[in-house]
Amino acid sequence: MTAGFTPDQLTDAMPFARALGVRIDTAGPDEVTGRLDWAEDRCTAGGVMHGGALMALADTLGAACAFLNLPPGASTTTLESKTNFFRGVREGSVRGVARPLHAGRTSIVVQTDLYDDGGRRAAQVTQTQAVLRS
Repeated sequence: MTAGFTPDQLTDAMPFARALGVRIDTAGPDEVTGRLDWAEDRCTAGGVMHGGALMALADTLGAACAFLNLPPGASTTTLESKTNFFRGVREGSVRGVARPLHAGRTSIVVQTDLYDDGGRRAAQVTQTQAVLRS
């Protein structure tokens, strides 16, 4: 828990992530971890987890990481997100680890690595978040 927010509170702040089944396991300014289970309704043809589901997991973890790096009174929104896919996920769950690469005055850049149950990287997402000051 950081800045008074539990992992569940962070997920609850993002209804789409909660509806999709994303779970945040740990949350701190230096690292946010979470997971998403494979399910048939999250797949494309052939039982491969849909890239959009993977991206939603990464976006959720990255947004939480950026949020935890904001200065007091600021908010954030995604400006850019880039995904590289390395392998399909056909079972189990996907584990994500989001870490800040840059936490500046006007932007925060977060890298999220997604791994299958075998510990192999399934995707890597880099996103840029704007720092919005009131």
